Amino acid sequence: MFTIIGCNTLKRVDDDELLLTKNSIYADDIKVSDDDIKSLIIQKPNSNLLGYPLRLNLYNLAKKNPDSSFQDWLHRKEKREKRLNRLLSKKQVDRLKESFVVKGASDFLKRVGESPVTIDSSLAQKSTGRLKAYYNSKGYFNNSGTYTIVEGKRKKRAEIDYKISLEKPFLIDTIVKNITSPELDSIYDVSMDLSFVKDGEQFDLANFNQERERLTTLFRNSGVYNFQESSINYNIQRDTSQVSDDQLMDVQLNIEKPRNVNDSTNSTYRVHRLKKINIYTDYFGRSQTDSVKSVNHENYTIFYTNKLKYKPKALTDAVFFEKDSIYRDLDRIRTYRQITNLNTFKYPNIEFIPDTTQAQLISNIYLAPRPKFSLNMDFDLTHSNIQRVGTAFSTTLITRNVFGGAETLNISARGSIGLLSDATLSDETFTSELGGDINITFPRIWFPLNTEKIIPYYMLPQSRFLVGTNFQRNIGLDKQTFNTILSYNWSPSDSKKHNIELLNVEFVRNVNPDNFFNVYQNTYSNLNDIADSYEDETGTDAFFDDNQDLIVPDGADGFIDYVLAGNEQSDDDFSDVRSIMERRDRLTENNLIFASNYTFTKNSKVDITDNDFYQFRVKLESAGNLLSLLEGVVPYNKNDNEQLLVFGVPFSQYLKTEFDFIRHWEVADSKVLAFRSFFGLAIPYGNSENIPFVRSYFAGGSNDNRAWNAYELGPGKTNNVNDFNEANLKLAFNLEYRFPIAGDVKGAFFADVGNIWNVFDNEDNPDAIFSGFDSLTDIALGTGFGLRYDFTYFVFRLDVGFKTYNPAEESQNRWFRDYNFRNSVFNIGINYPF
Repeated sequence: MFTIIGCNTLKRVDDDELLLTKNSIYADDIKVSDDDIKSLIIQKPNSNLLGYPLRLNLYNLAKKNPDSSFQDWLHRKEKREKRLNRLLSKKQVDRLKESFVVKGASDFLKRVGESPVTIDSSLAQKSTGRLKAYYNSKGYFNNSGTYTIVEGKRKKRAEIDYKISLEKPFLIDTIVKNITSPELDSIYDVSMDLSFVKDGEQFDLANFNQERERLTTLFRNSGVYNFQESSINYNIQRDTSQVSDDQLMDVQLNIEKPRNVNDSTNSTYRVHRLKKINIYTDYFGRSQTDSVKSVNHENYTIFYTNKLKYKPKALTDAVFFEKDSIYRDLDRIRTYRQITNLNTFKYPNIEFIPDTTQAQLISNIYLAPRPKFSLNMDFDLTHSNIQRVGTAFSTTLITRNVFGGAETLNISARGSIGLLSDATLSDETFTSELGGDINITFPRIWFPLNTEKIIPYYMLPQSRFLVGTNFQRNIGLDKQTFNTILSYNWSPSDSKKHNIELLNVEFVRNVNPDNFFNVYQNTYSNLNDIADSYEDETGTDAFFDDNQDLIVPDGADGFIDYVLAGNEQSDDDFSDVRSIMERRDRLTENNLIFASNYTFTKNSKVDITDNDFYQFRVKLESAGNLLSLLEGVVPYNKNDNEQLLVFGVPFSQYLKTEFDFIRHWEVADSKVLAFRSFFGLAIPYGNSENIPFVRSYFAGGSNDNRAWNAYELGPGKTNNVNDFNEANLKLAFNLEYRFPIAGDVKGAFFADVGNIWNVFDNEDNPDAIFSGFDSLTDIALGTGFGLRYDFTYFVFRLDVGFKTYNPAEESQNRWFRDYNFRNSVFNIGINYPF
């Protein structure tokens, strides 16, 4: 086998060529491991998958010249071409050589594969030059470099060793400034301590580039609106080819005059102030006429045609320039962002007209309104193991500038209908769902108190008020929900975001609770097994059908009442039946959740190509406290469990916290190590003994522990007790190594660790309860691999998870008990799990 692989690898390597297997860089005989320096080498070995050159061997599988091969085959027998022409026609035979079988397969293999990288001495010489230039930029001006081709023991293979002799580096002795503008000179002097170029440090070109960027930003934010980075340059004031004992050099900073684009004369950079700020609200690229009207508001002039459609304050709050203040580039960027955040105008055009005699600016801000109304519609066809066929639709009507303050109103409706694939699933033939939302967004904090000093407009504040409802009729419990949300969000910077849901109310009503045992088959099966030994007891006949199975719902409910009335055969039966009853009551009860929460998110990711970043999210939520405080004011009713009722429903009361941390490391080119950790805890108290199902945690699934299906893992070391296992404490850790395979096809190896438990609630099953550090032995481990295809805008993902450590098994059988494809779990997802 290894002989075949070796021969295939060298298939396209000629006898006078050497396959490049490795590059090594040595700086003063010390091996360099820095990936940035390694990237300077032009020729790199063929990529490999776990040491195997997969893409190279795919390339070698392609025919070198499929057209010639086809012609040789066609004419190998004298009458073959004639027979094919009679059978297919001459035109179709000509097309055959362009087919996938003849040519397309080879083209595909060449496209996803890699041609062999053979050593090219000219490219090695260029790589040496690039390495010398890099170390030259670090102050090693007298460095020298060579490369050596080292042939390996295996034939037609070789490595290249690049060796750089650094010599002694140069240090900066004194920085001398030569700034032509007195105003720039004063600004520079104030900020000298922040300079990236410092006396006594080793010369580093990267520091000089950072300093040019810093000074450009500094000057543009200090009134010099037209400052050009090209005006900054440095002179080294010594002959760097001469080696000395001290290796010190002086550096001169030059900030020259700007070049006027209209002529060859030079002018001096000056600090400009804003003389006038004009806002044009109806600008469509045409010149303004005498019919344009204007209004002044807080030192701003607003121009409009016919009628002003916007409140002046809504416009001026989005502009961060102020009359008589110095120009700041930061204010220009913030103005662009906030106007875009209004969602009422297209991307704005901001113009600055200078008065060079007085160093003043006139700012013209041109706004092109978006359409007042827009309508979005979606229609989908679906198919699943439950639905033979289904249709879903949604439509959203967007109305902008509703009250004249750049508010956006969204009215959406959605619905679906489907034909059941199995008539035994329900008495109904069709499933259906209908819902709608009214959502209004304000580009400011909508609150009785003024929050502008705490949350200024440059933080892009938004307020959102939503009211929605949903009606669902299917094979489940048939839910009706009503929810309303009042939330605020703002971003102090591109990497940080705050979100407060001051009011989050959700009411869930189960319309068809009698269908519980038809939906939760595992729970019914457990109850039915217990009932087997009660079939012959007096008074139980009415609970069973002709097959001696409990009748749903009357028989199951009657049997539960029968056992809990004191007719149990054992304490275990009583405990198990009571647990089933409590679960049934919990999952069929109506819920009223009156909550508030706060979420903080920080993300260091720069753009979509950034593979080295972290993301942190923390969330705090409280439910039911406000309603509980009103107990002495509002005359609440109570149920048999002494729970306070609102509209006949006990409201939920709990505290909940979540911590989510994600970290990505770019190990090498396109190879990423990704890590995620999650901790969530919800504690019921006061009016609740447990957490509502819709706010509890589950484990398993394509974005969690991929060796278990969603809701299948836990709680604790229980083994599939229920159809939908959930709890109020969750720990999860995920580690994934992502790497390229061929073209847009990616691969991954992963390990998922975690579980859910019950804690501080009314659960009495010790296997499901977190009782301390000893319960950490119940953490499950799933490992596996995945394939992904990158469509640029999204990633299609297939992961296969294996149960490596299963806490639900007996302690001696927990490791690798079901570690095989027969018991593996296949997960399909869109985009990466974290």
